[in-house]
Amino acid sequence: MSQRDESTDHILGQEFLTWLWYQSDTTPGAFTDTDGAPFSVSMEQRIVVQGGEGSARETASVSGTSSPLREARFGLGTGKKVTRAQLRIEKDGAEFQVTLRAEDLCLSSLKTPKLDAADKNADPDALLLEKIYLMGICTGMLDSLYARFLRLRLSEDWLTEVTRIGQWLTKIA
Repeated sequence: MSQRDESTDHILGQEFLTWLWYQSDTTPGAFTDTDGAPFSVSMEQRIVVQGGEGSARETASVSGTSSPLREARFGLGTGKKVTRAQLRIEKDGAEFQVTLRAEDLCLSSLKTPKLDAADKNADPDALLLEKIYLMGICTGMLDSLYARFLRLRLSEDWLTEVTRIGQWLTKIA
């Protein structure tokens, strides 16, 4: 992968996470998976925003339970973009937490709903298979989020969305 491709991927990842924060803040339950089932997304506890280049690069990292993410919100208002975010995704009463990096959309710290260990004596592989199944549900929802973003990003409606994001930024900063 060339340096230019890495830059483009990083910028697209930042735009995706910034757009996702905007969407999750303004319409948190307006997401659907590939089957049309609704789910909600929210930014949680840890978020990193970054702006500038080279020695002028500035980073704001915010973490904490029940944090209003004030510094990160202020950073967005000054032109920074999200470079890492912890997401909470809820679907049908199940809660997933995952951290996404903008540079490569790499997942880390994926937490699935707790498994019921009562059946583990019946089949030793059951818990592992259920965990893999839940991981697939989470990655499927993330795929649907990214596909929705790309459809919008590559459409003529993107400029209108950028205007809405700008209006949202003036309210939150």
